[in-house]
Amino acid sequence: MASAPQQKKAPTSAKAQFTVPGLGQQDGSMVAAVLQERLVALIDLGLTLKHVHWNVVGPTFIGVHQMLDPQVDGVLAMVDTTAERIATLGTSPNGLAGNMVTTRSWDDYSLNRALVSEHLGALELVYVNLIKDHRKAIEKVSDADPVTEDMIIQQTAALEQYHWFVRAHLESASGSLSTAGTSTEQQASKAAAASAANGRK
Repeated sequence: MASAPQQKKAPTSAKAQFTVPGLGQQDGSMVAAVLQERLVALIDLGLTLKHVHWNVVGPTFIGVHQMLDPQVDGVLAMVDTTAERIATLGTSPNGLAGNMVTTRSWDDYSLNRALVSEHLGALELVYVNLIKDHRKAIEKVSDADPVTEDMIIQQTAALEQYHWFVRAHLESASGSLSTAGTSTEQQASKAAAASAANGRK
């Protein structure tokens, strides 16, 4: 009887033997670990944005379709910068699919082909959660490594602008959001769709 195939595992790297000058080994390892979490989140965001780009439909499809590609490009640049910072700190960045699936704390984006309003509602929540985690990362690394802190701050500023572009589609003239009070992508997408439908009546 043939033996069962062994489960494939993502390669692991040995603990770094060095870090950047002026930063202790313990702090360097901590900062690299925080950045590895951000690397996984940014790779996932880039893939999610492209998924929405491919799957958004409806009368206003083209504007959103074209809005998302520059965001993809910006996020991929963040991915590269983050991975290179991890390597600079003496640790091996891991952007492999297997590692992402086993280390992330969230599920895949939950929508496939859907209307503009539905995708934007869900995507707004994706940005909210990612930006919150980026801000937590800023706090974690601020005392140990101002260089990494500055990098994450710059990324957060760009991500907040991308979020604004998405949020503006969901905002009323009075400043209320159609997704307010929602906590899941499905809830947010339904709330945004209902608001869009009411607006068309």
